[in-house]
Amino acid sequence: MPQFVVEADGGSRGNPGPAGYGSVVLDPVTGETLAERAEYIGVATNNVAEYKGLIAGLKAARELDPDAVVLVRMDSKLVVEQMSGRWKIKHPDMKPLAAEAAKVMPRAQVTYEWIPREKNKHADRLANEAMDAGKRGKQWEPSNSSAALAALDASAARTLATPQGPPGDAAKGAAAVRAALASGGGTRTRAGAAAGARAGSAPAGADTLFGDPADLADVVGPADLADLAGPADLAAAPASGPDTAAAAVPATGASGVASTGTAPAPAAGQGWGPDMGPPATFVLLRHGETALTPQKRFSGSGGSDPELSAAGRRQAAAVAESLAARGTIETVISSPLRRCRETAQAVADRLGLTVTVEEGLREVDFGAWEGLTFAEARERYPEDLQAWLDSPKAAPTGGGESFASATRRISATRDRLLAEHAGRTVLLVSHVTPVKILVRLALGAPPEALFRMELSAASLSAVAYYADGNASVRLLNDTSHLR
Repeated sequence: MPQFVVEADGGSRGNPGPAGYGSVVLDPVTGETLAERAEYIGVATNNVAEYKGLIAGLKAARELDPDAVVLVRMDSKLVVEQMSGRWKIKHPDMKPLAAEAAKVMPRAQVTYEWIPREKNKHADRLANEAMDAGKRGKQWEPSNSSAALAALDASAARTLATPQGPPGDAAKGAAAVRAALASGGGTRTRAGAAAGARAGSAPAGADTLFGDPADLADVVGPADLADLAGPADLAAAPASGPDTAAAAVPATGASGVASTGTAPAPAAGQGWGPDMGPPATFVLLRHGETALTPQKRFSGSGGSDPELSAAGRRQAAAVAESLAARGTIETVISSPLRRCRETAQAVADRLGLTVTVEEGLREVDFGAWEGLTFAEARERYPEDLQAWLDSPKAAPTGGGESFASATRRISATRDRLLAEHAGRTVLLVSHVTPVKILVRLALGAPPEALFRMELSAASLSAVAYYADGNASVRLLNDTSHLR
């Protein structure tokens, strides 16, 4: 029976924002493009666009031959795992889309595989073209070469496809597709190569890993955290009241989270996507105590820059021993503030490493609230404090930094460090707010989650960033043994 490969992608410039999808049906032996689909869908999220790309691709394959075995390849771990039945679908926006995708073709005829983003450039290009067309107030139209390829009728598609086994045997069919790709199949004909060349020059904005950093602080949607984080063992942080700078964040041992799309490409002729490879893991360490920490006073980048207290130095030494026992830290990076540099140096000395200072890891500036307790700030600046609690865009009194601004700064720092340290385990020594923001973004949680985390001094949190954009976080916040 015929066999097709469907590659699909979707993107949103803003997440949510102007969105579009692209999908392509390929012959697994020749690599030829049998059909292309793309559409601008208005304002939507990345996940919605990805599902719509999947649906369009499956429908295109069905139009070519409703009896075909289809191997779907996508760089969305969420869609692949949910459609394969390994992850539950809890998000209300995803359920109807997944149900629609499941109805396009019989389940026995469709299998799913994750591929790294660099192997999904054709569909990514189409999604970008659709979004570009939408920006001009138009819908996507195929180029001349694309239209010619898409015009292949069902009989031509059946001729190109390789027969394999009885109808409905998706497992055998998918195995045959993989074998064809791995044995050198999938080499494009001239028309297919032209499509690949276009894909290589595509803009990179269709499906950014974290969306536009300028919009991250404003995303509050009802995303289901279990869906976004995958099947990782996520520990729930205890709800607590509003945080002061010293009241702090969660901590953890080691774990995995989303990556930067830096998974190595397969060797020529290998044909099939490799596994995701080692993640870039950020071990997040909050600095040890200062004199202000036990008093729970605001202590940001605009204050007195206090040193570690005696208790804080003991904590730094203890966490250094703990990390040395693990033996996994390869690089130590610190906020420029004194309490972090002292904590980082204690660890680096124990591990035989040097400390690199990163300005982007500094604590926010709490303006006129620096040195005050939460109660004192509420008494002196009640309206400003309430506005700060109500909106991530509100800044502390006297020119402090808002959470929205901090999120843009920290997410940009994260992306740059991920690119520089792909596949490595890096210790980031920072503060309450930066650690909370990194954990929040990894979980896909809304901004108000910052006030529902507690982070002890010298506590550890680990976020591993995988090549498919997924994140897992484990938190360990009890550091009483370090005092």
